[in-house]
Amino acid sequence: MKPIQFVFICLLFSGPVTFGQQDSSYQPTPENLEAREWFQQAKFGLFIHWGVYSVLGDGEWVMNNQNISIDNYEKLPHLFNPVAYNADDWVKMAKDAGMKYITITSRHHDGFSMFDSNTTDYDIVDRTPYKKDVLKQLAEACKKEDIKLFFYYSLLDWHRDDYYPRGRTGNTIPGRGKGDWNTYISFMKAQLTELLTNYGEIAGIWFDGHWDQKEWDGKRFGKVKVDWHYDEIYQLIHELQPHCLIGNNHHLAPIQGEDFQMFEKDLPGKNTTGWGTSSNDIGTLPLEVCETINTSWGFNLQDDKHKTFKELVHYIVKASGYGSNLLLNVGPMPNGEIQKEHKASLKKMGEWMRTNGETIYGTRKGPIAPSDKIASTQKGKVVYLHWLDSKENLVFLRDFNENVKEVILFNGKTKLKTQKTKYGLFIKLPEEKMDPIDTIIEIVLK
Repeated sequence: MKPIQFVFICLLFSGPVTFGQQDSSYQPTPENLEAREWFQQAKFGLFIHWGVYSVLGDGEWVMNNQNISIDNYEKLPHLFNPVAYNADDWVKMAKDAGMKYITITSRHHDGFSMFDSNTTDYDIVDRTPYKKDVLKQLAEACKKEDIKLFFYYSLLDWHRDDYYPRGRTGNTIPGRGKGDWNTYISFMKAQLTELLTNYGEIAGIWFDGHWDQKEWDGKRFGKVKVDWHYDEIYQLIHELQPHCLIGNNHHLAPIQGEDFQMFEKDLPGKNTTGWGTSSNDIGTLPLEVCETINTSWGFNLQDDKHKTFKELVHYIVKASGYGSNLLLNVGPMPNGEIQKEHKASLKKMGEWMRTNGETIYGTRKGPIAPSDKIASTQKGKVVYLHWLDSKENLVFLRDFNENVKEVILFNGKTKLKTQKTKYGLFIKLPEEKMDPIDTIIEIVLK
């Protein structure tokens, strides 16, 4: 993921791009289409950014941001011993929060593998005193609880010499050498094969780092400097596990072989960050928004800007109003524990989802576009309006001309007063029944 302070590498893309040869004849298998349907129904997942960088408590980009040399960074694995890690507890926490899947970093930009890999000894089993495969434990725990597992996998690497030509990040890190790009591609294929053969059924691969190889002339981005061999990589994944969904955090329109489209720290098409995906690049694939529970992806000792319960509810409601999932991130501490503030927030989200999840799970975007005041989802003939303005009890739906059977409060089923005019539909909410977080209105269509 890209930190806020690194905006200059993430400016809005313009210019041609080369992804490598794509197979225009790609047709998703029935298993893949079924998995896409499940994904669209799931709506809520847990993102986990965890690696040896957590030892320094300064986020997952600390190697780049502090220009830590290869030699010095290689000391971190010896300090990483997550004796408090309990995969069963993590999965139970996610399940109790109403989450249907977990996406965890298998390898981030620092190049350290959080799984037992035969392609390198720069991994958690060979280089840390912990000596155990945390992903294996998580996969087993997910299987027991029927939680699907996705693996985040970084395309870029600040550690390996064969990630060459280098991209636009990590170039001042001392000790980086030169190597062969094709060797790097072979390495990634071998690791992806391990991830898709040694951990049971994997629901998806979540790629990140494509943007590191975009050319920059000081004013705009041009084409990608390298061939990422996506045709080969995507084919490999779909052959190993046909149901496995592929997403790529490249901030562009989907390309052949991808199965869902993600949006980083932004609602679909909003691009308030300046480096996100434009509304013109939203495709027809299932959508996912990823956001942090505070402001950091990896563990940050000084990040106390934890999102409020209200902010989290409004985020999942608005994401659902765009027809998107919400992938909410936590950054575990180096000992394997998740911060108590984040566990408390997830517990409250679970309570809310148990009461109101019917208006989120299995829905599609509704007829009213999300705004600061309202969002809507729909399931068949039922439209769920999420009224987010606790100070206003008169709801006006401009140009809402649907034939309405009844309008009631979702919680309590109180019948509401309405008036339909040529301008739209007015709904009056009883002030004493309004929710300070989200008042949900159920509109049943004829």
